[in-house]
Amino acid sequence: MHTWPVQDAKARFSEFLDACLQEGPQMVTRRGAEAAVLVPVQEWRRLQSAARPSLKQLLLSDQARVDTIAPARGHAKRRKVESVQ
Repeated sequence: MHTWPVQDAKARFSEFLDACLQEGPQMVTRRGAEAAVLVPVQEWRRLQSAARPSLKQLLLSDQARVDTIAPARGHAKRRKVESVQ
């Protein structure tokens, strides 16, 4: 993967885009730190379809949900209740 400083990616965007389409993903750096990646649309769609389903898709699914997102019970600290007389 080729790395482009942000100023080069901006100044030579057509070349940046062509490199992405011909060679694959292109990394953009800002002040030497990785900031973003330009990927071809086919790769983006593949990644999106391989991603975990959205909450909406999970709720509308007729399949069982095996990954629980609720926290474990019984670990909360309770306040002491003083009796009123």
